[in-house]
Amino acid sequence: MNFVSVRVITSDVARLVTFYERATGVAAAWSNEDFAELRTTSATLAIGSTRTVPLFAPGSAGSARPADNHSVILEFLVDDVDSVYRNLTGFVEDFVNEPTTMPWGNRALLFRDPDGNLVNFFTPVTPAAIEKFAR
Repeated sequence: MNFVSVRVITSDVARLVTFYERATGVAAAWSNEDFAELRTTSATLAIGSTRTVPLFAPGSAGSARPADNHSVILEFLVDDVDSVYRNLTGFVEDFVNEPTTMPWGNRALLFRDPDGNLVNFFTPVTPAAIEKFAR
């Protein structure tokens, strides 16, 4: 089994895709107005409209509610989190913290996307963290 993607359900696909394209520098591949993917070398961030949820099973429309995440953090490995922070200042409206070195060895920047989902951009900075994420 391979983990390949995370799908975020939203009521405004275009707004969320535009946000992630700007934040990550990755261009989205659109399937239609209700679904787009931002593909990286290691995983894909899929963004789907609320209209796509019932396609999985009749009656499932209420099982995925947009802008209602309280437990998941989307994480992106970046080369220089401090530089990314400077580039996102003035664009991201809700920073949870500025770049902070965490006890597990990553320098992390936590913010919210327009739907309120938590996003973590991080750079490994200790030898153990650097080794863990060596490309």
